[in-house]
Amino acid sequence: MNILILGGTQFVGRHIVEAFVDSGHAVTVLTRGKSKDELPAMVERVHGDRDDGPAGLAALDGREWDACVDVSGYTPRQVRASAEGLQGRVGRYVFISTVSVYAEPGRHPVREDDPLSAPTAEDVTEVSGATYGPLKVACENIVHEVYGGHSTVLRPQIVAGPFDHTARYPYWGDRAARGGAVLAPGDGSDFLQVIDARDLARFTVRVVEHGIDGIFNLAGPRLGWADFMVLLGVTDPVWVDAQAQKASGLSSRELPVYVPAGGEQGGLMDVDPARALAAGLTLTDPLVTAQDTRAWSRDAGLQYALTPQREAEVLGALGQG
Repeated sequence: MNILILGGTQFVGRHIVEAFVDSGHAVTVLTRGKSKDELPAMVERVHGDRDDGPAGLAALDGREWDACVDVSGYTPRQVRASAEGLQGRVGRYVFISTVSVYAEPGRHPVREDDPLSAPTAEDVTEVSGATYGPLKVACENIVHEVYGGHSTVLRPQIVAGPFDHTARYPYWGDRAARGGAVLAPGDGSDFLQVIDARDLARFTVRVVEHGIDGIFNLAGPRLGWADFMVLLGVTDPVWVDAQAQKASGLSSRELPVYVPAGGEQGGLMDVDPARALAAGLTLTDPLVTAQDTRAWSRDAGLQYALTPQREAEVLGALGQG
C-alpha cells in the first residue's frame, strides 16, 4: 500500500513510519523539514506546512494514497486543510488524537463513549494545557465530517518508548539508573498507565491494512507506582505525598507522568483499551518498555525539570537527605 504520513520524523511519527516500512508498505512523509530526520532512506520526503492552509500542501497536489495517517494535526486549521485537501485522494484518514479529549477525566475507567470536552472554535490556534484536548475534539469532528466511515481515530494514553523527546516517561528510568534515594510521588498506591509507541504504531498499521473504522483508546497495562519503582530497580523510594509536594513547591513538570488516582484527572491513568485489544492491539511488557526507553535515553541528552540538586534539596528539607 501507499501511505502518506503527516508528520513522521519525531517520536510517535517515526515509530509509525518504521512500522509501515517494516510491513512492506511505501511511505511518503510530509514534513516541515525542521526536525532531525533519521528515517529510513526508502521513505519519500515532501515538504509542506499546514499552518499555511491549503497552500502548505501544494507538494501533495495530483497524488493519491491508500491511507493518510495524521500524526501532527493539533489545530482545526491544520486538519481542515489536510482533510479537505486530500478528500478523494486517500482511501482512509487515520487521526492520532489523545485521551485528553474526555470531558470527565476523573471517570474510572475512561471509555470511548464517555463525554468529550466542548470543541474549540476552528480559528483557535494556540495549543496549551487548557486548549489541547478541546482542539483535538475539534480536529476529530472535522475528520468525521469529511471522511465518515473511512476514518479511524486513535486516542493514545501518554506515549512511552525510545525516541521520546518529551522528557516525561524517560525521567524515571534515567533517575533510577543513578541509584540512591529516589523522590517518588504519592505513597505508592497511585497508578501509572502508558502506551508503548511501538504498540501504537503496529495498531496503526493494522487499522489501515484491515480497513478498521471507529474510535479506539490505546493504553497499556496499569501499574501501581510502588510496582513501577520495583520494575525500574529503585531500592530506596522516598514517597512524597500531596501535602509534602505542595510544601516543597514541586510542580507537575518535576514529577512527570504522575497523576493522583483520586484527583480530577485520575481517570486518565485508568483508560480502558478493551475495544482496541479486541481489534488486535498487542501490548509490550512494561519492563521491556522501560528497558528500551532507558537504552535510548542514556545517550539522548534529555533535560529534566527535577534536577539532582533540586531533588536533594527537597529530600533534605523532608529529613531524607
